[in-house]
Amino acid sequence: MKKLMSMLLIAAMTISLTACSSGTDSSADDSSDTAAAAEEGDAAGGSAEGGTFVIGGLGPLTGDAASYGISVMQGAQVAIDEINAAGGVQVGDATYTLELNFADDEASEDTVITAYNSLMDSGINALMGAVTSGACLAVIELSSQDGILQVTPSGSALGCTEYDNTFRLCFTDPLQGTTLADYAVDQLGVSKIAVIYNNADEYSTGIMEAFVEEAEAKGAEIVANEAFVTGDVDFRTQLTSIKSTDAELICVPAYYQDATYITQQAKDLGMDIPFIGSDGWDGVLGTVTDVSTVEGAVFLSPFLATDPAVADFVAAYETAYNATPDQFAADGYDTVYVIKAAMEQAGSIESADLIAAMTEIQVDGVTGSVTFDASGEPQKDAKFVQIVNGEYTAM
Repeated sequence: MKKLMSMLLIAAMTISLTACSSGTDSSADDSSDTAAAAEEGDAAGGSAEGGTFVIGGLGPLTGDAASYGISVMQGAQVAIDEINAAGGVQVGDATYTLELNFADDEASEDTVITAYNSLMDSGINALMGAVTSGACLAVIELSSQDGILQVTPSGSALGCTEYDNTFRLCFTDPLQGTTLADYAVDQLGVSKIAVIYNNADEYSTGIMEAFVEEAEAKGAEIVANEAFVTGDVDFRTQLTSIKSTDAELICVPAYYQDATYITQQAKDLGMDIPFIGSDGWDGVLGTVTDVSTVEGAVFLSPFLATDPAVADFVAAYETAYNATPDQFAADGYDTVYVIKAAMEQAGSIESADLIAAMTEIQVDGVTGSVTFDASGEPQKDAKFVQIVNGEYTAM
């Protein structure tokens, strides 16, 4: 019923917006209405002959989280270039070329609103983003009101798929926390675990909560649960507290910048306790100065660049950007192919049709095979990566 009502609302909004933008009053004749509708369709890339389908992107291109947004943007552009070079997207009898309009949201819940409104004013057809959870949560209600398809490549907070028009490609925070706890207890066999997390970040907090709940349900003891806030670079107090316990493992559900400081300072304190982490660890080898600090660490990731199955994508990305793609680049790449599949399945570029098609598609991407359920969540397998001899290796 929720989905049906959402579709009816979107349809009503679409009719209303078309009427408002046509520039005609109720006395206009049929030929004027037809001409106005055709002009509007051409402007949005929606003519009968096809045109340009614009994917709007939201993510940080500046600031501390810029690497994530840049990776998503670049991965998406690789996909768009491939699709356009192959002839574009066939939607019914029309063929569309894809275009990316990516706005910098600075991973800020305030900036993202302005960035989103700017994209909508420019006439995008679908939204990829936001890249980070906080920014994504800040715009999902707006995108629902506008009735546009929104697919976040990496916004993992549970609320990022609250509305019927919202979908995600990545794992949820609770799924990551539960999966990490199952691995720690069932595979590693540890019973005493310490946690360090960012209590000012929805991503880190969400994973921590699910991890602790699952680990304790399996009989493990959380011997220390230490918090920090965004921007902290000194973790010696938290690590010293953990050092005084009998922790067998440290779980750090945080981004790789935090993991870099934490692992180096743990070594400086003479600690020899293994680490596990969330998918935010991807990229940590690019920031550590001593790779031995992360040797043996295990983290979740849907993508591994050394996997032969993704060689073509890795080669294309390296050619375009002279860099090895990380999981965020892979998420951006797959998100474009998800939107392409929705266009083809829908046989239309109308938002309501694209949204309805999302639960009818399957995409075999570089982050794995994925389908989507009615709640907007991806159905895909989690993967683990371990750092061995200073390199990422599949487990």
